[in-house]
Amino acid sequence: MASKTQNRRKKLLVVGLDGAGPDLVFERLKSRMPNLMSIAEKGVYGPLPSTDPPVTIPSWVSMFTGLDPGQLGLYGFRIRRQHDYEGLSVTTSRDVKAPRVWDKLSSQGFRCLVLGVPGTYPPWPIRGRMVSGPLSPDRHSPLVWPGHYRQELDRLAGEGAYLPDVENYRTADKSKLRKLIEDVTERRFNVAKSWVAQDDWDLMIMVEMGTDRMHHGFWRHFDPGHPMHEEHSEFGSVIPEYYSLMDEHIGQLLSLAGPSTALMVVSDHGAMSMQGTLAVNQYLVDQGDLVLRQTPENPRALSPAMVDWEKTSAWADGGFYARVWINLQGREPAGKIPFDDYGAYRRDLATRLSEIQLPSSLGPNHVILPEENYLQLRGIAPDIMVYFGDLAFRATAQVGVSTIFGKLNDTGPDDANHSKDGIFVYWDPLRKKESLPMPSSVKDIHSIILDYFSLARS
Repeated sequence: MASKTQNRRKKLLVVGLDGAGPDLVFERLKSRMPNLMSIAEKGVYGPLPSTDPPVTIPSWVSMFTGLDPGQLGLYGFRIRRQHDYEGLSVTTSRDVKAPRVWDKLSSQGFRCLVLGVPGTYPPWPIRGRMVSGPLSPDRHSPLVWPGHYRQELDRLAGEGAYLPDVENYRTADKSKLRKLIEDVTERRFNVAKSWVAQDDWDLMIMVEMGTDRMHHGFWRHFDPGHPMHEEHSEFGSVIPEYYSLMDEHIGQLLSLAGPSTALMVVSDHGAMSMQGTLAVNQYLVDQGDLVLRQTPENPRALSPAMVDWEKTSAWADGGFYARVWINLQGREPAGKIPFDDYGAYRRDLATRLSEIQLPSSLGPNHVILPEENYLQLRGIAPDIMVYFGDLAFRATAQVGVSTIFGKLNDTGPDDANHSKDGIFVYWDPLRKKESLPMPSSVKDIHSIILDYFSLARS
């Protein structure tokens, strides 16, 4: 097993661009990213298949643990902690029981710097530094390990304090949103550049969330294929200009890191036009699977108090995809479906969900039964997972709507949904291009990093 001393001249810089897809980086915005494409041509690059679901928290955690979402028990930003009806809870780093790649390196004497990686709040001790990523409650939360580094972090960020993410990015005020995303990005890269140039490190991993926030905020202005595209919009160049900014930052980081530093640029998933929404709970109401005590006069998200649980067979949570739960006897408090009928009922419901005819889409409804998709199931997995229109349609949790189909997201303005492929770019100036690995999924990044430092993968 290698020691830090043996690898003291080897450094690996990993830059994550949340939501950056191959269609953008390697095709549509290729001319905007000359630094990255030059690196890609010297190394290897291509699509990086995401997890199921292709959602930020499970995807990034899978990337740095080598485990799938079922093994992790993470099925989205939020998880169901108990078999009750109280809804989902926001994930924290404490929900991840497996070591991340920087934990393994730290234990072998390597110094690791971790900046803005999703799934790292609250931070924990490593050999190096860690600054939490999105889902940190706010900038006043304990974002940093070691804790005494907080003042230095804010100083390095520049004018104002370091911000873990863009707050309220689902907003109609696009001018304000653009400025805020660029500001948060600038502060994060200020810290990253200082770390790269001045710190003693072996592995540095940073994730920039601004790419994802730009997609959700400005996709309709950028993409002619969006059903609500605004031709000649004043915001039509926002996404391309932001990717140019990313390319400049990546070039500067690599220059500061030194000539022997290897660079990996990755993303957790891609982005696509949100073609519409599907109110999955309203569908279940219409089908008789979900029974309400009283139909609301206006559209609203389903709440436990609205449901007649003794008469309800299934309900759902919305988001980029639908998580459908079956009200099973002996498992849920007021379960309706007998255990012996579970398999037949689930197959029937899965078939009906798969056959919903969408007004328009980029693909079919894709239904996943978790135990058939993961190596292991931990935590409370959904009974059924559904990608409506193969992710072109967002699932909403609303009831009280006149039709299950809509155009607008129920949690605020949003132009984009997630697509299944992220990006992978890898260049090592000390190795031949032909010897560099190409991953088959985000899970493989964990092993590639360990291999770089000649560490066992277990």
